[in-house]
Amino acid sequence: MTTAQHEAARDPDDLARLFIARANEGDVDGLVALYEPEAVLAAGEIVATGHAEIRKFYAALLERRKSFPAPEQLPTLRNGDTAMTFARLPNGAISAEVARRQPGGEWLWAIDQLKIKPQS
Repeated sequence: MTTAQHEAARDPDDLARLFIARANEGDVDGLVALYEPEAVLAAGEIVATGHAEIRKFYAALLERRKSFPAPEQLPTLRNGDTAMTFARLPNGAISAEVARRQPGGEWLWAIDQLKIKPQS
């Protein structure tokens, strides 16, 4: 659930922008607020399920890394209250996410494949 201190994603395309802003602010709770309570996040061999595991993943990531460049946001695919969002990261990797519109109208990620590396 998005708290009053965090801007809600009113469109699935807002999620990537909010992610970069919150990551660069070091806002772990703000990052977690972009996900449904039982969302799944995959990053390489790491699979985090639910807010507690996603919070742990981002807390560790933000300890190691302080700057996150904006990715190239690719066109979103939408079907009613479900959307797939994509971004090309500066290193060429692709992220792919499934977002859902929540009962209050905001969008949250349900599934996040954080990076898919290009073939060499």
